[in-house]
Amino acid sequence: MNALYIVPILAILILVHELGHFVTARLVGIKVEEFGIGLPPRLVGIRRGGVIYSINLIPLGGFVRLLGEDGKSLAPGSMQSKSRLQRTLVLSAGSLMNLVLALVLMTAVVGLQGEARLNVYVAEVQPDSPAQQAGWQAGDRFLQVGGQTVTSVEQVQRLTEDFSGRPMPVTLLRHGETIQTEVVPREHPPANAGRTGILITSAANARITVAEVDPASPAEQAGLRPGDVVTAIDGQPIEDSFAYLQSLRNAAGRSVQIVVERDGAPQPLTLAVPAMTPAQSEPHIGAAVRQDVLYHRLPWWQIVPRGVSETWSALGQMFHGLVLLIRGAVPLSGVTGPIGMGQLTSEVLAISSAPTWVTLANLTVLLSLNLAVLNLLPFPALDGGRLAFVLIEAIRGRRVSPEKEGLVHFVGLVLLLAVMFVVAFVDLERLVSGQSFLR
Repeated sequence: MNALYIVPILAILILVHELGHFVTARLVGIKVEEFGIGLPPRLVGIRRGGVIYSINLIPLGGFVRLLGEDGKSLAPGSMQSKSRLQRTLVLSAGSLMNLVLALVLMTAVVGLQGEARLNVYVAEVQPDSPAQQAGWQAGDRFLQVGGQTVTSVEQVQRLTEDFSGRPMPVTLLRHGETIQTEVVPREHPPANAGRTGILITSAANARITVAEVDPASPAEQAGLRPGDVVTAIDGQPIEDSFAYLQSLRNAAGRSVQIVVERDGAPQPLTLAVPAMTPAQSEPHIGAAVRQDVLYHRLPWWQIVPRGVSETWSALGQMFHGLVLLIRGAVPLSGVTGPIGMGQLTSEVLAISSAPTWVTLANLTVLLSLNLAVLNLLPFPALDGGRLAFVLIEAIRGRRVSPEKEGLVHFVGLVLLLAVMFVVAFVDLERLVSGQSFLR
């Protein structure tokens, strides 16, 4: 049933997008003939103030029909009677509204929930690298780099660049002990090796709580119980999910002390961690855990800037993913439609430790940004395709024949509907076969 959340989410996104076109068209004096939710054929329509407000059969989008957008009318109040700047504003207003919606939602999440604080770790150390020579190990947590307290992966990468070719002081945390090290980042590192020769990862500060314990498992034999909060493994403080998993990997094949918080008091236990097979990414101790991310409220003057920063970061990641998709570096199976979005919503809600409204708000932000970007792609029938014709007109100094432009957009619409049909089929196949987006 959680998949049904996607229905109101998409409805809101489409409504906001089309409202951008509607309001902007009215502001520049273009006559709006129809405001539709869904694609034709029309199911029901009501005329108010000369505008038909309709609900249509195909629930895959929406539209605002403007007088003269097909190029057949040059009457006052038509799309074609307006300047290139006015038409550009109308065509781009939908994506702009989706961008604004994403920014508002992200700012609201940051303001109401707060922000998670990240711990940054060494995930892997390459042989014969500066990091190995400095004594770094997988699982080491960065405390300070170059005299600065570490708060993000990007910060460590930036400082490593700044210190290339000269000694860089680095303070690490290992098994609860602070270790002072010094490394010289390479000025000309080998391909795909990095300046220090490590892989870096981060994890949000969280409480790791035992959710389930399998009967007769190493976890049950150690005395672990549901509700226990894991605070240390083999002397390593457990402050996030990475520290928990890495500590178990390091302890594979031997017995270690695990400290849990039970009824408000520390409880030391001895856990026999099974050895790992090559196919395993972590030892199977027979305990399922959940992470409850710890959020910290921001001062009011930091909320909007942080909301802008988070939105910009999500937008950058989306463009990066789009580039990878165009290059063929990621499979087309990752493209999804409303059915797949519903499945993804259900799966994310099932594993998320955040409140439902936060998870849904974050999903809405991502989908709203997707809608904004995809609609601006220069593909016929999309807003970006129509903007491309405005650009061609500006370069040529005269408009493209309305018949030719209309034919291009018609072919584009047919292709889009065909793609939607194929994507829906793939989504259904994924759903029926039990495949997951998250595995």
